[in-house]
Order: sequence, then structure tokens, then C-alpha cells
Amino acid sequence: MQITIYHIDAFTNNLFAGNPAAVCILEEWLTDTEMRIIAMENYLPATAFLVRKNNEFHVRWFAPEYEIELCGHGSLASAYVIFNILEPTWQQAELHYPAGLLKIKNENGLLTLDFPAKNYGILPSPDLLIKGLGAQPIEVYQYKTERCLAIFETEDEVRNLNPDIQLLKELDHPGIIVTAPGINYDFISRTFYPRKSVYEDAVTGASHCLLIPYWSNHLNKTKLLAHQASKRGGELLCEYQGERVLISGKAIMYMQGIINYTI
Repeated sequence: MQITIYHIDAFTNNLFAGNPAAVCILEEWLTDTEMRIIAMENYLPATAFLVRKNNEFHVRWFAPEYEIELCGHGSLASAYVIFNILEPTWQQAELHYPAGLLKIKNENGLLTLDFPAKNYGILPSPDLLIKGLGAQPIEVYQYKTERCLAIFETEDEVRNLNPDIQLLKELDHPGIIVTAPGINYDFISRTFYPRKSVYEDAVTGASHCLLIPYWSNHLNKTKLLAHQASKRGGELLCEYQGERVLISGKAIMYMQGIINYTI
């Protein structure tokens, strides 16, 4: 079996920046084990698997370690492949994923994802988080047990954090966001996944489902410009619509090829 694969840098228009993802085009689903093995071999933060059924696209995302429930940069990479390669005349499409439906749109190369907003609540016992971050945030929130959100006063505090990843592994939350008002942006952020082999994510759409409601309420504006201050870095245009958030960015293709896969 030959599988077409694209390597896309998402949330950037520059190569070697943003968050890299692979997009694999399948005629039918492989088994979970097979997709996980391919994701491990790719060893990128996410591999998206696309299956087309008539005029609909179905997607699943895998990190090298596990299947991802909802993946922002993997969705943006998939949108790039759909709008630039598979269906270049389309301006909008839908991505069906196991937990729902994601609408995607293309406006002159600016790709927009329509995601559910995530409501934040107070983290009742933040001591371990604070100790692991090695710095004192001004506020600490959480979204269920999925991720924590630590608010800092300045951009420099966020950029200079050097967390204790081993300590942060003890948290119930697999994802940790740190954020502050930006100098040239409405806000900046970083996202850590202590249990992953690459523990700092480059650009994280899923985190912005939580960041956008917070900063929209805090800054009293619905349209925001965001920057994820990882080593690679990435830029996101954000809009808060109550129960939904729009996350927009650009993407660029680094490489395309063929996986020679023998079952």
C-alpha cells in the first residue's frame, strides 16, 4: 500500500516555524495500531489521517504517544491540504472527527477553524502547578482535567519560564497553559504537555479554545491577535463568538511524499 503524505507547518507562513504536522490521505481507515505506528514513525507533534467519503472529509489525529481528541494545528494542516491540493476551488469544507464536526474556511490563504469554546473555572489546589512552573501566577484556572491555565502579568515572565517538567507530570491535567498580555499582541502563551516526549508544543489550537474566552472577557474585545511564544513560534487570529471560537492562521508545505506501507 502507498499512502500520500504531506508535511505542513501550521500557524505560520514561514518554513521551520509554526507547528509541524503530517497529513496522510487514506482510502479507508487503517486500524488504530497502524495509525499510531505511522505517527510514531513520523515523530511529529501530530499526524492527521484523512478519509474522503463523497464530498465529506473525515479526520483522526495521532501524536506519537496517543490519539488526540481535538487537534488545532492538525486541523489547519488538513485544511491546507484540502484547499490547496485536493479541492483547490473550494472555499469551505467540513471535517468530521470522532467527537463532532469542524467547519473550515479558506479566505485567500488565511485558514479558519470553527472550534467549540472551553469554559474555565478556578483550579482549587494550584500549589503543585505553581511549584512546577517555578513562578507565581496572578490567577490560575482549569478546564475540567484537560488543562490548567496560569495567568501572568508580563510577557517576559511567560517567555522566561523554565518549568520542572518531572514535577508537572504529577498533575492530573496533561496540558498546561501559561499566558500574559502581549507587547505586540493582545496576548501570548506557551503550552506544555509534560507526559509527551516533546514537552513544549509549538502552536496549540486546542489551548486557544480556552485562551480566547479568557482574554476576550478580560480585554473586553471579541477579535484578538495571539502569539505562541515557543521556540518555533506561531501567530493566530482569534474571534470569540460565545459558544464558539474562530481560530485563523496560515500554513506552508515543507514536503510531500509516499509512505510504502506493507500490511
